[in-house]
Amino acid sequence: MARFNRIMIKLSGEALAAEKKTGFDDATCLAVAKQIKSVVESGTQVAIVIGGGNFWRGRTGGGIDRLKSDQVGMLATVMNCVFMSEILRTVGVKTRVYTPFICGDIAKLFNKDDVVEDLENGRVVFLAGGTGHPYFSTDTACALRAIELDCESILMAKSIDGVYTADPEKDPTAVKYDTISLKEVIAKGLGVIDAASAVLCSENKMPLLIFSLNEENSIIRSAAGEKTGTVVTVD
Repeated sequence: MARFNRIMIKLSGEALAAEKKTGFDDATCLAVAKQIKSVVESGTQVAIVIGGGNFWRGRTGGGIDRLKSDQVGMLATVMNCVFMSEILRTVGVKTRVYTPFICGDIAKLFNKDDVVEDLENGRVVFLAGGTGHPYFSTDTACALRAIELDCESILMAKSIDGVYTADPEKDPTAVKYDTISLKEVIAKGLGVIDAASAVLCSENKMPLLIFSLNEENSIIRSAAGEKTGTVVTVD
């Protein structure tokens, strides 16, 4: 695999919290920022979507209305993107945070032309706030923005090192796939990404690489085209 020119990186909010499970693990966030800096310096354009699970997950919302629960989740992703944007700036990387709704001077309103201009000028672009609508996950927002921005691939950094036949934490006999098609992911209900984002990627020929954030230099290696986890093809 060759080095990518433009990629979308999906970071797990939980992975940024590491063993703390909530909030931010400073060492993990700094290590991620340094890897992204290396990727940008290599000439790859980087857009980033971050989940909000280190602060809020809708399923833990109790009796709260689903719409309000999802809005809380969107704001959690904004916090994550603003924080990681600032960590990247401390290591010398220019950044910009975009949202699909107005956030005052915290973030810029999403516009494809502006985002592409930032990417071409070497900025790392954070796409916060999901799609701006309830009932859509950050996976769906990630797929949508990757397609809109003509990214070559989505690199999904998770706490798990790829796609398995079953949940390896629950099933010790689970086997990891080196390569699997999106059609198989959908047909087998593997739950790697939600159904809406899987269909979006499949219909728009957007491949994915799913790998572990915990492995050394996994973002750098993945952006360089190295197979670090499971390649999800669009065949």
